[in-house]
Amino acid sequence: MFGTVEDQIDWIPENLGAIPPGAVLAAMLDDVDLERCSGYDRIRVLQARQRQVAHYQAESYEAIAAVVDALADTCEDDRFLDEAAIAGSAEIAAALRITRHRADGEVSLALELERRLPRVWHALREGLVDVHRARALVDETLHLPLAAAREAIEQIIHDAPLLTTGQLRAKVRKLCIQADPDDAVARYRRATEDRRVTAEANTDGTASLHAINLPPHRLAAAKNRINKLALDLKRIGDGRSMDQLRADVLLDLLEGHGKTVSRGTFHMTTDLASLTRLKNTPGDLAGFGPVVADIARQAAEQLRDSEWQWTVTDPDSGMPLAGGTTRRRPSAAQRRYVHARYPTCIHPGCRMPAMDSDLDHRIPWVQDRRTQTGNLYPLCRHHHTLKTRYGWTYEPLDNGDFVFTTPLGHSYTSTGRPP
Repeated sequence: MFGTVEDQIDWIPENLGAIPPGAVLAAMLDDVDLERCSGYDRIRVLQARQRQVAHYQAESYEAIAAVVDALADTCEDDRFLDEAAIAGSAEIAAALRITRHRADGEVSLALELERRLPRVWHALREGLVDVHRARALVDETLHLPLAAAREAIEQIIHDAPLLTTGQLRAKVRKLCIQADPDDAVARYRRATEDRRVTAEANTDGTASLHAINLPPHRLAAAKNRINKLALDLKRIGDGRSMDQLRADVLLDLLEGHGKTVSRGTFHMTTDLASLTRLKNTPGDLAGFGPVVADIARQAAEQLRDSEWQWTVTDPDSGMPLAGGTTRRRPSAAQRRYVHARYPTCIHPGCRMPAMDSDLDHRIPWVQDRRTQTGNLYPLCRHHHTLKTRYGWTYEPLDNGDFVFTTPLGHSYTSTGRPP
């Protein structure tokens, strides 16, 4: 039911993806009639237009920085350069009809791209990253000294186009922890000192509760206990949705109404050298991303009432060496093996923990009536549905990656390993 690669029209150039953003690509895209394009080519046009949008966004941020620079040129004393940014923000807010808060954010990003991380600005102008990825790279390196920030960017910039913003942020955090483990621990401790709970009223009469700057391993334990209690209620026929059940379970526990003791399960990955305190390579907490090595080592000891699925990896290859749980409970050995090998949903860009995902029989079970670990892969419920109902397919590669093919004929490579 979808247009495929066979339907493409010849006048969409084969090298469209290689044409750099700029005047030539803009003119070419201006002549495109999407009604004449196959479904396959509509994706190619979308990708090209997104590169062109990124190009214009880079030039827009260049103009914003130029406004601030023009005002800075009138300052006779470097002490007043910050005043130029404030004045520039006011000019831009008035010119673009945007709020002061948004203008401040745009000026801040523009100056970071111009003065601190020009490599990111060039990647944005070349259409290699969009503004969301650019902002992620800026935000995640703000705490680093200039030389360290630029070194981190050089290590990640070539992978950035292939990662979602969530994956990108996680990978940069991991690089930052590896670059200076002591600083990462100090920042973690400072942040947890500011842990707090806030509440706010919503416009529809409801309210929202926010818990901020919590230790990630304790939050994972709490989240998974809530999820387990909600699943228990669902299994006995409760008609509420899972989101409603999780919210109601949370309120019941906080109000002291919870009567059932349930233990959550979550997955921590670390390498052998860090586990034995020979190194401080960051661990990965499924669903939350990189954590400092000390947290990875402490988590199982501190949370004895929860079940931890753990994986020890080779520090060079990242492949699992061993795995298991912190306590024995009824569980399929096959499920433990698959979770150890693939900690998250394997769909491109998805970071849903494997233990919260379905185990998909890549070759349908009805074809051979056998369940084997070599044919089981974690897919979250949404992406499992894409595969079973909407025509997505995937093939495992020898290096542990996967090639997913869409109904429109495009292919994307993903990995089941943490970023």
